[in-house]
Amino acid sequence: MIVAGLILAGIAAAIHGYIFWLESIAWTGERARATFGTTPAEAEATRELAYNQGFYNLFLAIAVALGIVLYALDRETIGATLVLTGTVSMAAAGTVLLLSSPDKASSALKQLVPPLLAAALLALGLVLR
Repeated sequence: MIVAGLILAGIAAAIHGYIFWLESIAWTGERARATFGTTPAEAEATRELAYNQGFYNLFLAIAVALGIVLYALDRETIGATLVLTGTVSMAAAGTVLLLSSPDKASSALKQLVPPLLAAALLALGLVLR
């Protein structure tokens, strides 16, 4: 279960790395506008907010990736702590998006489900070992 949790955590980190790219690098481009349903004018008006938000996603992804590496290097306590903190934060953010913007349920679930499953499997694996 621990390995499955860490693999899902890696997937969640990759998703959040991609979200960083969309929000902080490609926000006004066609791909990001299509993903987030914004017009060129809306994207330009919210560019600074999206830039900042993207970095939150990047920092969560880095924390989770670092946790995975540390866990693999037998620094299990700090590694698991970073992975669980990052994935639970990702899942909480996805829950906030789902509850505040039900029309964005598909995006929210993509942001929410992998880290939630990762945290659950990792925690369960740690308890049962």
